Amino acid sequence: MGPSVLFPLLHRLSSPLRTVTPTWGRWLLRQLPPPSCTRTRCTPSFPGLNSQHIRGMCVESTLSHIKELSPPEQRLLNKLYEGLISGQRASLAESITLVETQHPRKKELAQVLLQRVLAHRKEQEKQNGGKPLAFRVGLSGPPGAGKSTFIEVVGKMLTGQGHKVSVLAVDPSSCTTGGSLMGDKTRMTELSRDMSAFIRPSPTSGTLGGVTRTTNEAIVLCEGGGYDIVLVETVGVGQSEFAVADMVDMFVLLIPPAGGDELQVVRVSSQTGEGVAELWGKMEAFHSATLSSGDFQDRRRAQHKVWMWSLIQENVLRHFQEHPAVRGELPQLEDRVTRGAISPGLAADLLLKAFTSSSSSSSSQ
Repeated sequence: MGPSVLFPLLHRLSSPLRTVTPTWGRWLLRQLPPPSCTRTRCTPSFPGLNSQHIRGMCVESTLSHIKELSPPEQRLLNKLYEGLISGQRASLAESITLVETQHPRKKELAQVLLQRVLAHRKEQEKQNGGKPLAFRVGLSGPPGAGKSTFIEVVGKMLTGQGHKVSVLAVDPSSCTTGGSLMGDKTRMTELSRDMSAFIRPSPTSGTLGGVTRTTNEAIVLCEGGGYDIVLVETVGVGQSEFAVADMVDMFVLLIPPAGGDELQVVRVSSQTGEGVAELWGKMEAFHSATLSSGDFQDRRRAQHKVWMWSLIQENVLRHFQEHPAVRGELPQLEDRVTRGAISPGLAADLLLKAFTSSSSSSSSQ
């Protein structure tokens, strides 16, 4: 995919203010516009849960729908939480595995853990003058552009400066095993052995929504574990890039050598290290400028609302597809649409009518 295709894609995400920097081909960094957002008031506890294990937490929604934790569940969450905030990489890995699960009860436990981590992180930010402690960077580009190589070089440089770096690689999944195909961790051998770094592939498991949700929650866990730099690597330019752009503070595009145009003025080589320090300096300048202006914090708050609605849409669609009335009508309506007997719009209206009529009848009873 050439730069003529890539540029309009990122232009739709960018504001008039842009920062341009290089790569091992060339890098284009863009500031994303912060939508408006209002604060929500937090409640002090989790109704219906054992309060001695979660006392003092601040949450944005009640977890009263979750039944009380059993002693083994309490011990598991306490172990994960204490290990996570003390910087144990094994606890972080196990916590991310918990948020990636599709098991209903484990998903509830994951939400309890996330609320504890959010409360811990919020307290840390309060001590930091209300400013976020971590810098989230999304990295994208076509396959073969050198993303993993660049991340390893930058990651080693940052850990050498005293930073803790986590890398979340959004990776397509195998249709047979459900595991990651790209094997990004094996491409970062030096960084993966660094005790100040954490690398985690995020397999899509066949659905974009699942990957983006778990990646977003994995970012929270990484920050709770003390990682102040979070790098989110995607496979290439596509729908996942739009989703990742709503998770990060800066979105970076890697273009291979001979790509780009006169807008990219500076080159970076992962092989020789040329321009790497200068690139990170520009990224830090962007970070500092947005923190000082308040745009950084505004965007973070706006992202919370964006993800709330994204998850609502995902869950409502799944509920609609699994509804008995919809499942009963769907095969014949799909057949009629494919044969051209009815329009897709009419079929959608009929399915929605079946859904709402059945739901109304159930609620009236």
